[in-house]
Amino acid sequence: MQKDKQYILSIDGGTQSTKVAIFDLTGHELCSHTVKLQPIHLYGNERAEHPDDDLWDSLIEACQALFAKFDGDKGAIAGVGLGSIRCCRTLIRADGSLASPVQSWMDLRLSRPYQHEDDTVKYVTTTTGYLTHRLTGETRDTRSNYVGPWPIDPITLDWFEDQETFDSYTTPRDMLFDLVDPATILGHVNGFASDVLGLPQGLPVVATANDKAVEGLGAGLVNDGTVLISLGTYITSMMVGDENRQDAASFFANPGAVPGEFLYESAGIRRGMSTVTWIKDLLGGDIVSEAEAQGLSPEAYLNKRAAEEVSPGCDGLYTLLHWLARPSHLHERGVMIGFNGNHKGPHMFRSVLEGIALTMKNNVQAMCDERGVAPTRIIVSGGGSNGDLFMQIFADVFGVPAFRNEVNGSASMGAAICTALALGIYADRQEAIDKMVRRKDTFEPVPSNVALYQRINQEVYQHLAAETDGLLKRSHAIFHGEEE
Repeated sequence: MQKDKQYILSIDGGTQSTKVAIFDLTGHELCSHTVKLQPIHLYGNERAEHPDDDLWDSLIEACQALFAKFDGDKGAIAGVGLGSIRCCRTLIRADGSLASPVQSWMDLRLSRPYQHEDDTVKYVTTTTGYLTHRLTGETRDTRSNYVGPWPIDPITLDWFEDQETFDSYTTPRDMLFDLVDPATILGHVNGFASDVLGLPQGLPVVATANDKAVEGLGAGLVNDGTVLISLGTYITSMMVGDENRQDAASFFANPGAVPGEFLYESAGIRRGMSTVTWIKDLLGGDIVSEAEAQGLSPEAYLNKRAAEEVSPGCDGLYTLLHWLARPSHLHERGVMIGFNGNHKGPHMFRSVLEGIALTMKNNVQAMCDERGVAPTRIIVSGGGSNGDLFMQIFADVFGVPAFRNEVNGSASMGAAICTALALGIYADRQEAIDKMVRRKDTFEPVPSNVALYQRINQEVYQHLAAETDGLLKRSHAIFHGEEE
């Protein structure tokens, strides 16, 4: 088969949706389909689960819809890149089915090692491990998607060899999958998966990494002071390098999406872009009807109004993005402060966007200061980057150019790049990026806005958490018992 006639199918599983896409070998997205997941089931402050078999069922629906509108040759697909959500736990029966719903990264059980309570559980693995087993029947998984209390050595990225250390994680070795490097072949599409997904049987299935590392690769992130801001349910910022920095205080090192690479990740915002959705829903049906009358989505309509009607700084309305408390800080709550009678819905919407940008600016600066590098530019990825207002806010808050790529949902691109590397289509990471990743547009910072946001940040925003923390602790004690 001619190289220029080959395709790659990528799977990008997230907290809120599953996307499948077909790329050519130059990184053009030829066709895609996204299926929205069911809302996470929350059980008090402890448990958060993906209901039913939602990750697999959404993949079936997405693939079937993709192939219904794909007019190319399925036989030209060279491989499948498998990416999915990190920091989740899946418990699998011997037949490959789920023994219980997938535990979301928001589930507090994920802060503790697995405890065996159900004898029908045969394997304990990640989302990528579960989907690999469904697709191929293999008990293999990428070593780069194990974050949290797993018995994995952070240096060797393999299961602990020391038996005493391994046993402290309370997960028997025969319940764990074998680990492989990212950008290697996990197995091949089996008959069962071929029948339900419509994928050609025997197609190579390729390992990626944790979803943030895959996103960094797909965004074309390189070690030159470039920072990637990832706008998802969890918002974070990332840089790459080749040191396994386990001693860092302001960031943590994840395995990268290619062997020998590490992803440096700052502190982030839990339920980040969900907060934007929350504001939209809070403002009610009028927003939806007005948006429809103008032929816009509700998000695009709010972006338009906030850009036209609200000046930078929102006339002193600030948002502290603690809509989902950290497990170690259960008293945290989201805060909006500074309302007056002139504030309306677009002010609240823009204040959330500015709060996200200011929070990530401070997190990035802490990471860069500890690394001894200066941020030179930012790439913004995820659905939120489609809004020009948000992109300009990022440029102004960071004071550096903000870029948006042609494929801004870059986790799907990263999965495609991993596949191209595993199949030997490109020799190395840089060649694949050069061939497949393209910049769409650039937002330059406006000097007057940069100065305003800098003053807001230094004089007000950086102090909000400290000023409200004591009150929120006392409030938490009222509703949940003693103070922490």
